[in-house]
This record gives sequence, structure tokens and C-alpha cells, in this order.
Amino acid sequence: MVTAPRPFSARQLASLAFLAPLLAYLGAFYAYPLYRNLDLSLRDYTVRSFVQGDAPYSGWRNFSTVLHDPSFGPALRHTMIFTFVSIVFQYAIGLALAVFFNRHFRLAATLRALFLIPWLLPLIVSASTWSWMFNSESGVVNYGLHLVGVAPIGWLTSPHWALASVIVANVWIGIPFNLVILYSGLQNIPAELYEAAALDGAGGWQQFRRITFPLLRPVSAITVLLGLVYTLKVFDLIWIMTKGGPGDSSSTLATWSYQLGFGTLLPKFGPGAAVGNILILIALVFGLLYIRVQRRQET
Repeated sequence: MVTAPRPFSARQLASLAFLAPLLAYLGAFYAYPLYRNLDLSLRDYTVRSFVQGDAPYSGWRNFSTVLHDPSFGPALRHTMIFTFVSIVFQYAIGLALAVFFNRHFRLAATLRALFLIPWLLPLIVSASTWSWMFNSESGVVNYGLHLVGVAPIGWLTSPHWALASVIVANVWIGIPFNLVILYSGLQNIPAELYEAAALDGAGGWQQFRRITFPLLRPVSAITVLLGLVYTLKVFDLIWIMTKGGPGDSSSTLATWSYQLGFGTLLPKFGPGAAVGNILILIALVFGLLYIRVQRRQET
């Protein structure tokens, strides 16, 4: 005997009503763009076929084209350097500042709020400011070097300094995020542990190495992961400051993907989307690695 399905209760209907906007948002702004990006990378799109929607299926040819392109190696290498160096300095400086402000001295709250300014500024403002500071002719950085007798440097126009310049700007922008997250993690460490360690004769460095850093490890892991995912996809900062140049000395996978898809009169939508999917895959690998490490720590 087949029984009729039970009608939804009022509570279930209310739950679905609250979930509906979230599901619609995730579908419209996450699932569908990911699907379209994957579709672009698996078809041979031109401007005409992009408008008409009749691009032929090309399989993995776009990925093969990208992987064998001479620009892929430098873009991947710059992405790794940009990401690794940015995260190391953002985390190290953010942790040092978090420990410093954790002492609760006078004006600590005011100074901590001032350190949030780089995080609150629109990115185009920050990038434009750093572009002016690093300007070869009228930048304040070269002016400071001139005062100490150092020859001016082409920060944004030299292949040797362009990548370092955008890294410096990105570190400056990312420090407040690390400061806020790590500072909140420090608030959850019981003060009694430090008092007991001080009674046992442990100095400041020993307290940090034996108490602060180990207990801050879960917060540090999520901070580094979020910073990694964000830094991998940084585009606007690099594009405003150097446009990936000069040449390809500061190009990353994010800027290269944009150049392929929108930077020429004959856009290569398929290869550009393929580069974007490779970037997503790299971020996914690091995310899965983080989950595995977290599970090992919990067990």
C-alpha cells in the first residue's frame, strides 16, 4: 500500500522560507558563475559565439594551450612568490602587533583602530596611493632614498622591482586582517596560564613559544588559509599598479587570465577561463589540505 507523502509542517515551511534567499544567492553568484566558467574553458568561444551561444565543444584543448604557453611558467611562479611572501609577512607582522596590543596599555584601542585603516580603504585608493609613492620621478619613496644619497629606483618600471613593489603594497593591505583575527584569538587564551608561567620563571619569549603560539595554532591556521585564498586571486591591486608588467615581470595567474579574456581586441575566452579554473583548483587543494591538517589536530 502506497502512503501519501506527509505535508510540510509550519516549522519546515518557515525553515525553507529562511533558506530560500540564501540558496538563491549561492546559486546566482557562486554555482552559476562556476558553471559558466567551466563551460567557457571547455568550448572554443569567440566574440560571435559568446553572444550567440553556439561555441563548439573543444574538451581539454584550452587547458593544454594554457599549460604549453610560455607565459604560464612565469605567471605561476610569480603567483607562488606573491602569495607565499605576502602571507609570511602579513602573518608575522600581524601576530607581532596582536601580541603588542594584547598588553592593554593606554591608547591601545585607538592605535589598533588606526591600524585598520588600510583594511577599510577601497582597494583602488590603496593601489593608487602606492602607485604614487613608488613613482620613479615624483614618488615619496624615491624622494626618501634621494635624501640619504641613494639613486632613484624604478619600482614599477623595472622588471627586477615590479613584483616586489606589489608585494609590499599587498602586505600593507593584509596586515590589519591578520591583526584582527589573531588578536581575537589571543583574547581566548586564559591569563592564568601566563601568571603560572611567570611564577615558574618563564620569560616573555618562553611564554610566547610555549603558550601563545601553540594555543593560537587553530586561529593561525584559518587566518593563513583565508589569506592564501584571498592572495591567490588578487588582481585589482597588481593591475592598477603595474598591469602585470613591465613585460610579464609581475604577472600572476589572475592578471594573465584577465589579459587573455579581456585584454586584447580578439579575446581568448576559453584559455582565460581555463587559467581561472586552474587558480580555483589550486585554492581548492590548499583548502582540502587545511581540512586534513585540522582533522589530525582534533584527533
